[in-house]
Formats: sequence, C-alpha cells, structure tokens
Amino acid sequence: MDRQQFWDLIEDARTKASQGSDARTVADHATASLAALPREQIVGAAQPLWDLLADSYRDELWAAAYLINGGASDDGFEYFRGWLIAQGRETFERAVADPDSLADLPAVRAAAAEQEDLEDEDILRIAWDAHLKATGEELPPGSFTIRYPRITADWDFDDPAEVRSRLPRLARLHMD
Repeated sequence: MDRQQFWDLIEDARTKASQGSDARTVADHATASLAALPREQIVGAAQPLWDLLADSYRDELWAAAYLINGGASDDGFEYFRGWLIAQGRETFERAVADPDSLADLPAVRAAAAEQEDLEDEDILRIAWDAHLKATGEELPPGSFTIRYPRITADWDFDDPAEVRSRLPRLARLHMD
C-alpha cells in the first residue's frame, strides 16, 4: 500500500464516521476496511502510517500538541499525531507545514473550550488490529521501519513569550 492508498483508506473511514473528526470511529472504520483486504495490503498499510508519523515529528508541531493538550510526552505527541492523521490528509499536511493553522479547526477550538485532549492511539494500530482481525496473528516482524528525524527544539514550550511568538493563534486559544 502506498501513501495515496493509505490516505484513501483514511478518507473512506472519515466518510463512514458520523463525525469525521472522531478519531476513534475513524480508526474503527479504517481497521474494518483494512481487515477486508488481502493480507499483503494489510501488512503494507503499516509503512505509510509510520512514514507519516516520521514526517510529522517536528518541534513546532510538538509544541502545538503540548499547548493544545496541556503537555505532550513522547507517547502523548505520538497519540496527538494519530488524532491528526484521523483528521485527513489536507488537515494533516497543513498542520505539519504550519502547526498554528490548527487553531482554525473546530475540533481544536472545542477542545480548548472544554479543556479536552486531542489524541488517539487507535489510528496507530489500524494495520496491527486489521491483521489480527483478518488472520488471528500479529503483524509479522519487520513489517515497517521507523526513521524519526532528530528534533533539535531550540526553545522552551513552557515559555509563554516564545509560544505566543511562534504559535500566536493557538496561544490565543489556550493561553488567554
């Protein structure tokens, strides 16, 4: 499965979800659709997923997740990126290019008002869960590789002035 096919899977799952921004429901639909495919395609879905996680492993996006969720550990940042993938390709790519654009999303605004976290680890398991559902077996070892770039965050996510400077729209939602 290539990246476009992966995004098609996510978009199909989003259309099946009653609210396309509900990451858990998107993951459930993606898992079910993926489980109906041949084993090779299920296994092949793992690599584009992890490539997207690597592409989004950026300090400014981490800072956005930290601000939105009131903190973001390594796992928390991964789960935030899972939520972001469930929002679809356009939203994902816009957020990776400009993390402050997340302030435009209704789900981010609602989360700010309700002080809720935006994260989903279910998306991270769709290939694993689909393979298990279809075959009764775990994904084979070596089904994917992860190559995260080195993050050299040269700023403090807890510094209000720095956050306001780098993520002004998100700062207005979450700090004011």
